[in-house]
This record gives sequence, structure tokens and C-alpha cells, in this order.
Amino acid sequence: MELSRSELDKMNDKLKLFFTHGQTIFKGYVNDPRNTDNAWIETVAVNFHDDQGAILNSLSLEAGDDARNVRWMDIDREAKLYANHSDFIETTVKNKFGHW
Repeated sequence: MELSRSELDKMNDKLKLFFTHGQTIFKGYVNDPRNTDNAWIETVAVNFHDDQGAILNSLSLEAGDDARNVRWMDIDREAKLYANHSDFIETTVKNKFGHW
């Protein structure tokens, strides 16, 4: 489905507003298997929360050159995530008073 110019502008405005209200979950060194004595991964994980799905439900996801099989999915503590990612999710869930 192709969006009109005004629909794209409205979506762009919504996304700009949405991405100004993030909560930093983690900032620093990540325990990553690619780390070496001379090089390591540092990251910033930020939670942008869309309680009602008003913004993100209208986005269709497409994999790019750095992602494959991109999709929205439900996760729980049993999910097999990469490196420290489950820690980031657990922190986010606790910050939102969710069940983990």
C-alpha cells in the first residue's frame, strides 16, 4: 500500500514525536561473544513505549542489509536473545511493571 505525501508527512511527524520520549535502559559495555582484549561492544538500549499501538501498529517492517526475518513478536523469559538483550528486555518489563 502506497501512502500519499500528506499521509507520509503525518506519519513522519508522529514518529519524530514518538522518538523524542525514550527511556534509557542501559548504557555501556555489552557481554558479546565478538569482544576481544583490544575491541569490545558498547551500546545504548532505549525503550520507546507505544502503550496503545497507535504509532507502531501502522508500521510494516522490512529487513535491511543488517537484519533478517524482522518482525513484531511476543517474548518472555524463555526467548533466546543475543548477548545481553534479554537483560534489556527484563529491565524494560520491570520498569513498566509487567510480568517477566
